[in-house]
Amino acid sequence: MNPRRTLLVLLGASVLAPGVALAQAKPASGKVWRIGFFYNGPRRTAMDTGRYPAFLQGMRELGYVEGKDFVVEARFAPELNPLAPAAELVRANVDVIVSSGGAAASALKQATSTIPVVVATTIDPVRQGYAASFARPGGNFTGLSSHPYDGYPKHVELLQLAVPKLSRIAVLANSGNVNHPPLLETIESAARGRGIEVARVGGDTIEEIEKGIGASAHRRIPAFIILGSAFFVQYFGQIAGFALRNRLASIYAGREYPEAGGLMGYGPNIPDNYRRAATYVDRILKGAKPGDMPIEQPTKFELVINRKTANALGIKLSEELLFRADKVIE
Repeated sequence: MNPRRTLLVLLGASVLAPGVALAQAKPASGKVWRIGFFYNGPRRTAMDTGRYPAFLQGMRELGYVEGKDFVVEARFAPELNPLAPAAELVRANVDVIVSSGGAAASALKQATSTIPVVVATTIDPVRQGYAASFARPGGNFTGLSSHPYDGYPKHVELLQLAVPKLSRIAVLANSGNVNHPPLLETIESAARGRGIEVARVGGDTIEEIEKGIGASAHRRIPAFIILGSAFFVQYFGQIAGFALRNRLASIYAGREYPEAGGLMGYGPNIPDNYRRAATYVDRILKGAKPGDMPIEQPTKFELVINRKTANALGIKLSEELLFRADKVIE
């Protein structure tokens, strides 16, 4: 069995241990709960990445039957402009909302201060202003963390293993994402320690991404890191295609990217975050206050490598990379 990499839970993850949650009965009020699901991206992406199905699976595991115990009011922001659908979801009079992170969570913060919100994929809720701390968020928000800052230095290390003598990397980032500047600083610090230069690639439109990846190849930058972003997720297939066409190695903080044809993914299992979001919903329906529920930190990271893509790029995967991989896509 391949070794698993684990990160110590910073604060209180044991509060929501799956075994405990599964042993508890669902609320016996007879009420049909109205649960909001809010995703900053198109419905297709929420389905294709397994995020929406994973949440429903989590509810089933806890004994809830859709249509009998709960109904879902789902809203999506295909144009990545979540303000209007967030307000619409709040007006739907739901009991609790499960949300993607980033702009979606910020939009919900503007839309409601009373409806409990469980954010399934948050990088830094304190920086975004909807949590006072990870240990005690306060207010009406709680949830699960993803893509922590200290996971990104590992991306630099893994690219260096994939591309021997690596001296330059690019980083694909959104100009308006508040989490990206500190992530860039973290990557730059890790890269300097390995003698690697870092160049930023703009990623606000798919056209800008294509141009930036092409420009990186022209500048002989052989690899790039994709920062966490709902915008990037919906274009994983195209980004993987740009990387392949320009013969660049690439990595993202999750398995969805190599599953879409990218080279590598390293990070927590994001669909599983959505499954575990159901445990938060369950506790809230039983009377728990979201502001008192610690934001859960990742406890396991997985490395997924697409061998077919590596072969197409002419990358010979080292024994060390293959040994460290949790999954190799053939």
